[in-house]
Amino acid sequence: MSRTFLKMNGLGNDFVVIQTLTQSFEPTPAEIRAIAKRGDGGIGCDQVIAIDPPKAEGASAYVRFWNSDGEETGACGNGARCVAWLLMQSAGKDAVAFDTVAGRLSGVAAGDKLVTVDMGQPGLDWTQIPLSEEMNTERVELQVGPIDAPLVHTPVCVSMGNPHVVFFVDAPVSDAFAAGTGSLVEHHPLFPEGVNVGFAHIAARDHIQLKVWERGAGLTAACGTGACAAQVAAVRRGLTDRKARVEFETGSLVIEWRESDDHVIMTGPVSMDFAGQLPEAVAA
Repeated sequence: MSRTFLKMNGLGNDFVVIQTLTQSFEPTPAEIRAIAKRGDGGIGCDQVIAIDPPKAEGASAYVRFWNSDGEETGACGNGARCVAWLLMQSAGKDAVAFDTVAGRLSGVAAGDKLVTVDMGQPGLDWTQIPLSEEMNTERVELQVGPIDAPLVHTPVCVSMGNPHVVFFVDAPVSDAFAAGTGSLVEHHPLFPEGVNVGFAHIAARDHIQLKVWERGAGLTAACGTGACAAQVAAVRRGLTDRKARVEFETGSLVIEWRESDDHVIMTGPVSMDFAGQLPEAVAA
């Protein structure tokens, strides 16, 4: 039996979205990899998202996320905006809540195909990232490169439902640098569950330029949870104000780490690319 999907993206971070109200979707890691593969019969995406019927009172759906390597992940900021927009469109509402393995998220319409998502409170303790040993997550003892001249060093760690490490850099980094360094740090023993690796350049008190190497997905056009983590990290270091524009090469997100309730609020665009059917090989 064929399965339908929607192809969506947030700032070029792209997703295959499968709504399971009328179709089952319990994929193996190999099936996720086949869907995510670009070319050779795959649809191609950074993450696969399943929107399931709700499991709890007050939620419109239960949402699952997989990285392109086939591993299920806890959260995806750009994906969360796409999910919120779909749920609002189908219900004719301008606000929605949905559950994930990382907790409940809520979204509100912020304009034409603009969505604001409450990403909840960041995890700042070393056990929440998690790290393999106790450490101050505001100044983590980690560096890449020679001891006397490291390429990057002393990052901040933040959990946004998934683990992030944020290095502050003096200038925006190249794709080659982000891929080479990010791939090394992703599997560092300090991160038992792997880690998303951000390289943040502070352009102003309200402007961060960011590139992210995503755990299980590689270098992506934009990363919503990475933007949230970078802003939280910058505020913890006193480098930005509570609200800032986080810029990727494909566009920007506005991130606010609210002082009133410690929640991270993300506003950005969503785009509907096309609808289709999963290839038969991965439809079952």
